[in-house]
Order: sequence, then structure tokens, then C-alpha cells
Amino acid sequence: MKAGRSNPVLRWVAAALGAFAVAEVIALIALSGPAGWSLQDAVDSFAVTNGLMGLTFAVCGTVIAWNRPGNPIGWLFVADGIGHATTAAGAPLTLVLHNNETPIGLQRLLDTVISWSWPWSIALFLPLALLLFPDGKLVSPRWRIAAIALVVTAPFFAAEMGTSPDAAFEGGVRGYLTISSYDELQPLWTATEIRGLIVYAVAIASLIIRYRRSDETRRRQLLWLLLAAVIVLVFMVPWALVAGTPILVLLSIPLIPIAVAVAIVRHKLLDIRFVVSRALTWALLSVIAIGTYAALVAMTDSFISSRFGRSAAVTVIVALLIAPVLPQLQRLVDRAMYGDRRDPARVASRVGEELATNPAGGMPGVVGAIRSALRLPYVGIAVDGSLVAADGVAANVVPVDMSYGGTTVGSLLVGLRSGESGLSPADRNVLALVAVPLAVAVHATRLSDELQASRERLVAAREEERRRLRRDLHDGLGPTLTGVAFTADAAANLVSVDPSRASSLLADLRRDTRTAIADVRRLVDDLRPPALDELGLVGALRQRADQLSWRADGASVSVSVSAEGLPALPAALEVAAYRIATEALTNVVRHSRATVAVLALRCGTELEIEVTDDGSPNGAWIPGVGLQAMRERAAELGGTFEAGPSTSGGRVRASFPLATS
Repeated sequence: MKAGRSNPVLRWVAAALGAFAVAEVIALIALSGPAGWSLQDAVDSFAVTNGLMGLTFAVCGTVIAWNRPGNPIGWLFVADGIGHATTAAGAPLTLVLHNNETPIGLQRLLDTVISWSWPWSIALFLPLALLLFPDGKLVSPRWRIAAIALVVTAPFFAAEMGTSPDAAFEGGVRGYLTISSYDELQPLWTATEIRGLIVYAVAIASLIIRYRRSDETRRRQLLWLLLAAVIVLVFMVPWALVAGTPILVLLSIPLIPIAVAVAIVRHKLLDIRFVVSRALTWALLSVIAIGTYAALVAMTDSFISSRFGRSAAVTVIVALLIAPVLPQLQRLVDRAMYGDRRDPARVASRVGEELATNPAGGMPGVVGAIRSALRLPYVGIAVDGSLVAADGVAANVVPVDMSYGGTTVGSLLVGLRSGESGLSPADRNVLALVAVPLAVAVHATRLSDELQASRERLVAAREEERRRLRRDLHDGLGPTLTGVAFTADAAANLVSVDPSRASSLLADLRRDTRTAIADVRRLVDDLRPPALDELGLVGALRQRADQLSWRADGASVSVSVSAEGLPALPAALEVAAYRIATEALTNVVRHSRATVAVLALRCGTELEIEVTDDGSPNGAWIPGVGLQAMRERAAELGGTFEAGPSTSGGRVRASFPLATS
């Protein structure tokens, strides 16, 4: 489109050439009356078919050249249309000139133009356009040889048609470039006909290769041409195999330029896959029906025609034979166009195989399998707003939720096929089935990631604890013990010399020793509170509750502990419960104006710790170091934690699964 706007001259040249072809078709209509033609005469002389082909090729070529002047297909179609239209308009004109006894030289010139015009359309312009479809370029540089061979050999077909000594009509004159020994060149003409078959076979092969190598957009364009080819095939098979087929079946050929023009200019017009699917089904069914009809006529002619009449009997038999074939054909064609959409279990099986092969990182393979199985332009998986895996080019994406346990864990992003406004019910059924194992896989992956992150936090916490112990031992207890050793040595040296000084040093020694003992107790308390081993969890909490009976402002706080029938708990769980409970009680004393606090421990299938107070709510709590530490301690053991204001005051709750612990 941009190229056309930047070079308006080319657009108007294309329009002028297209208008010339249209004028030739109008001339055909205008001259049919003076030539004495009836409609049947125009049909039998191929003027109607040539005229319509000339009109459609020229108009479609003009549309392409106007919108894509850099694409040679438009110009080739314009030339093709002019060739057909010139032959069509010249047919009645030769009769008019002959009937009016115009100069023979003029008649021969016109006959020469007619004979040499249309062959180029068949031998050169159309097959070359097919080689270049849809972007105006060859499949690869290696195909230049085929293109050059096509161009070089095209004149042979034009010569075969143009040099024939036969007149255009009985009593008509012959053209200038005819050959009197035309029949002696029959081997050359046979080779030319074979060349035509090879040329179109090569063009079809290039289209197949191009389809296999193309992206989704190019494939959509190629499917438009395939649709036209299927329809043309339905009409042309009878023309080739059944004698007496009307000439008007050739009127299907103009569908090719129409399809090519739509493919290049407006390939997203509709769901071309659906249309091609149905067209292929009916085309195959038509071929089967015609073949069956011909075979049955040959085999049963003598028996059936003498008793029941050939036409009726054979028609009934053909109908009975092909009726069960239609659903099978439809399934085969749908699978070629839409993949395994009609077989959701097969798609789910492919997804399962990908997940089983690589459960940890198989998402790229999964989206590729879904896209391939359903012939979709794009498939992706998004989790928490982040794209985890994708395959294809994203355009017109529709999300399909993936749920696990009633919670959406991610989205399956599906690109709509060209021409589709939404996912069809069949697509949604398949994707809904596939979303179930994907949701499980996404959930499992998320749990695995969370577990790995938890392990990393545990390792980091352990290393941080070791670092703290080393620092405390090196910076605190180490110097104290070193001082004790030096003081003891000094006292020993002064006992006999200066007893009073030695006594003073021994006093310092006792003080430093007590400090060292206090440091050791502090380190031990940080590792595991001794009260847990001495009093048990409930006793240690009650002891701590008694120590936290006064607020910072001097007001008293009534702290009670409720815990009955607690079983023996793992050491790690005891420490976590003690730390969370004491931190929560400490926060009550420090930050709230509560007068009553209750610590409740309940044990069923899980251990529940709850601290409530009657302090006035002051809005949402701002997470600090203490709350974060409690939350992490609960998460380390697979528990849950929640804290915040309630209607009656503050509330902190933590729960731990006993089985996991």
C-alpha cells in the first residue's frame, strides 16, 4: 500500500491497462450483434469464456497492481486479462470484417493478433504468477532456473496456437504467421503440450513447498488459492473425463484471479480454513462420485440399461455408495485444516506426553504441541501476568483461564485463526480439556518454585545464624575469655609478691567469668530457649507471660495462657511456636494500650496459636521486622500466619500442620 502511494504513476498505468481490457470485453458484447451471433454461438466460439477470463484477470490484476504495485503478480494478471480479452473481442470482429468484405490484409492481421494473444496468458502469465504467489518472489534463488525455463519455452505454445493454418471460422482467412507444414511438426506440438503439464506441475510444487515453509499469514493467503483451485477442479474434472460437458464449466477459472486478489489484498476477509475444509470435502466427494459413475456405467451397461435404464439405476447406486463416505471425508479434511480439534483426547494425550517427558520445564513443548495439534497461529501460557512459554506470532489473542482448586493459576493465550472473530465451541471444548492438566502442571511448578525459594531462605537463615554465632563468639565471648586467662596469669604471678593486688585481680576474674557465663547463656537462649527443656512449651510461655505483665508506661497487663492437652511436639515446632507467641505478646506490651491479652494454644489436626488483646484498633498494621519474622517462621514449617486489627482489638494467629511437622 505504501509503495502504491509513493508511485501514483504505476497505479494509473495499471488502471489504464485494466480499462483497456474492460473496453475490449464491452466491444465483444457490442460486436456480437453485428456478427450475427446468438448467445449459443458466443459460447461455442469460446468468446464468452475468454471474455469473462479477460475481464476478471484484468480487473483483479488492476486491483493488485493498484494496492501492491511492487508485486509483479498484478501486472502479470493484467497482461493475462488483455490476452484473453483481445482474443474474445477479435472473434466477432473478424466476422464483421469478413461480412463487410474489408481488405484481406486487415483480416489476416486481425486473425494473427487473435491467434497469438491468448496463448501467452496460458503458457506464461498465469504459471509465472503462480510461481511468484503471494509476495511476488520465488520460493528460493534456486527456483530461478524454473522461472527462466518457463519464460524461454512459453513461445513454443504460442507458436503451436498461432501458426496453425486453420481459419478461425469456415470461409475465413488465415493469419500471416501460419506454417503450411504444421502437421509435420506434431512431435514438437506434443512436446509443447507436455511442457504445459510440467509447467503447472512445477507451479503447484512451488506452492506446496511455500506452504510448508511459510508462517501463518502466508498460509492463509495460499489457502485462498487452494479454495479456488478446489472449485475449479470440481468443474474441470467432468470437462476432462466426461464427454459432452458444457463449455461453460470454464467459467470457474476466473475464480483463480479473484482468490489471488483477495489473498494479496484482503486475506483476512473470512475464516478461509472453514471454507476450504468444506470445499475440499465436496471436491473429493465429486471426484469419487464421477469416478464411481463412470466405472458403474462401464461395468453394468449391458445388464442394467436393458432392464432398468442406465441413468436412473446408476445414479441411485452412486448415491448409496457415496453417502457413508461424506462424513469420513469431512473428518479427514477437517483434520488437515484444523488438526485434532474433533479429537480432544488426542490433543490432551499429546500435552500429557510433553509434560511427562519434561515435567519441570516442558511448557515450551506443550504450547508447541497445542499449536501444532489445533493448527493455531499462536499459543502461549501466562502465569501471574508473566509469559512463561509461547509459540507462534501473537495476533488477536484470546485468553483461556486455567483453574486449580477453584483458583485461577494462569491463562492459556490462544491466537485466533485469520478471519475468526472468536474461538469456536469445538476449539473451546478442546482447550478446556487441555487447560486441566496444564493448570495442575502450573500449580505444581509454582509449588516447586516456592519450595525451592523456601529452601534457599532456610539455607540463608542457617548461614546468617552461623555468622551471628561466629561474630558473638569472636567479638564477645572470645575477648572476655582471653581477658580471664590474662587476669588469672597475672594473679598467679602476684600471689606471693603482692597479695592485695592479686586479690583485686581475682575479683576482676570473677566478674569477667560471670560475664562470659551470661554470654554463653544468651547464645544458648538464642539457639533454643532453655525454658522449653526445663518447663516445656506451656510452662515456658506462662513464665514469659508473667515477665510481660507491665507496659512501658507502667500500666499493668493481664496476660493469660490457655493450653490444654498439647501432645509432644517436634523441637522445631516448639521453638517456632514459642518465638511467635512471645513476639506477639511483646508487641502487645510495647505497641498497644491493651489491659488484657490472651494466648491460646489449640491442637487438633494442626497446632493453632492465637494471641488476642483488647487494645483499640488503629487501622491496618504496618508490617515490621517482628511481623515479618513471625510470618517467615510459620512459612518455614509449612504453616500460615495472619495478623491485624479485629473488632475487639488486635489478633495474631499462626497454624502449623502436625503431619508435615
